[in-house]
Amino acid sequence: MTGQSSIVPEEAAHFGAMASDWWDPDGASAMLHKLNPVRLCYVRDMVDQHFHLDEHELRPLAGKAALDVGCGAGLLAEPLARLGAAVTAVDAAPELIEAARAHATAQGLAIDYRAAGVEALDGEYDLVTAMEVIEHVADPQSFVRDLAARLAPDGLLILSTPNRTRLSKLLMITVAEGLGQIPKGTHDYEKFIDPEAMRGLLAAAGLQVIDVEGIAFSPTRGLHLSEDVRLNYMVAGKRA
Repeated sequence: MTGQSSIVPEEAAHFGAMASDWWDPDGASAMLHKLNPVRLCYVRDMVDQHFHLDEHELRPLAGKAALDVGCGAGLLAEPLARLGAAVTAVDAAPELIEAARAHATAQGLAIDYRAAGVEALDGEYDLVTAMEVIEHVADPQSFVRDLAARLAPDGLLILSTPNRTRLSKLLMITVAEGLGQIPKGTHDYEKFIDPEAMRGLLAAAGLQVIDVEGIAFSPTRGLHLSEDVRLNYMVAGKRA
């Protein structure tokens, strides 16, 4: 175990209050349901590249251990399990872990869910993911160090987060929270991190960025992977 807790109690309470309809694609977490296929596409692509896997393999993560940090009620953890990984998933909100366990059980999936922060874990994982989490933690640098501590020597780390731009502030806070598409109070623009700052955080934790890809929005395509990182982006890293 390393470091102090990355958990901000108010953040955990905010997301915990959304547990009851987390799996409802039209509920309070509707935006996550739209975002999840885009994230999963990126994760699959980076996993195939990093571990030199067949892109047509149905269970490419078989024999590999995955850790999903800030897992919510399991929107990413469940697909990772279906891809063959032995999944451990943690979240600061006990209500979300309870919802995640119930949903996984109903799906016949064995996922090791824990109500904890990453700093409470030990062991090493081939894949570590933290989607839309780093902008909610107490200390981003300590958080990244704790993620790095859980990464196996040849492991792959994948994060996603809003960029720190006028566009992200406009679309994610002014528009999305203002219109109720995202629950009010979800985002704090002062905690958004741009890609260069993210590179610095990873480098200070002994990690090297191997890829950055944007998540953009258009009226015709919705959310999609893009070279445009202004709204939101994914980053993949490995040990330097």
